Amino acid sequence: MDSVLLSVLDRSRTREGHTHPEALRDTVRLARELEGLGYHRVWVSEHHGVPGVAGSAPTVLAAAVAGATRTIRVGTGGVMLPNHRPLVVAEQFGVLESLFPGRIDMGLGRSVGFTDGVRRALGRDKGDAADFEDRLAELLGWFRGTSPTGVHARPAEGLTVPPFVLAMGEGAGIAARAGLPMVIGDLRNREKMRRGIDHYRDRFRPSVWAAEPYVVISGTIAVAGTPEEARRLLIPEAWSMAHSRTRGTFPPLSPAERVEALTLTGKERDFYESGLTGHIAGTEEQVAHELETVLKETGAQEVLVTTSTYDREALLDSYRRLAAITSG
Repeated sequence: MDSVLLSVLDRSRTREGHTHPEALRDTVRLARELEGLGYHRVWVSEHHGVPGVAGSAPTVLAAAVAGATRTIRVGTGGVMLPNHRPLVVAEQFGVLESLFPGRIDMGLGRSVGFTDGVRRALGRDKGDAADFEDRLAELLGWFRGTSPTGVHARPAEGLTVPPFVLAMGEGAGIAARAGLPMVIGDLRNREKMRRGIDHYRDRFRPSVWAAEPYVVISGTIAVAGTPEEARRLLIPEAWSMAHSRTRGTFPPLSPAERVEALTLTGKERDFYESGLTGHIAGTEEQVAHELETVLKETGAQEVLVTTSTYDREALLDSYRRLAAITSG
């Protein structure tokens, strides 16, 4: 436990009664707090057209986070590569690395949008995810100066921005073949996660980016004074997921007490209860035991915490408690 690195992915989740700008500023404020608590890195995400998420431009938000902090690593979890030209992504990260040298990470994913409407707006379709491996190779080539076009990415060429592959489905094999660190989730399906990690390690090819496999496991972790308080941290996100599964829209987070007062249909109740299970949640002692078990099972070097909830003070308290667990 003492050797594991703790990091955070904050999705800039919007909250009922609060604005999108507030959600973005919440992310920047949280990053400063996490830096003070000794977290290794803080990442931001890319979502488009989602009412419950303000983080749509991760490299822009990463610049704001890096500018508001001094030492914590800052990156993306991730830039969805099928949505962008690799040259433009290389240029964006080249600018970030030039402004904040030695602190920038480049987390990359394969998603092409939450709905058909979003994919149409982006000019993409589901099949574009199949090109991820080629786009990844092209992107890394811009940093190495190996593009066959004769064009040079400025100021990216010659810089080293650590790339990570967000591994869902085929992602583990792609990360292994490219010789890149891998981020894999989620904690609710431990067996699938372990299979993905084994696949990655078995097929890993050393590269200029990584000499050996590097595994980051990601998921929701909630720590509080009692198990009941920890469970309440999970309620807003569980309801938001149940709402999206039954009504087709992903809404802002509601306060836990409002969710608990709702009368749910049978289908909503099933999705809601499912959303509350499988996470690591409880007191410091409970979370320490479960987290240690997961780390032994996976051999992961790092944990990327992805917790979202309505109560930002309770969320920060959870991160404080988690940091204290791993610092001994």
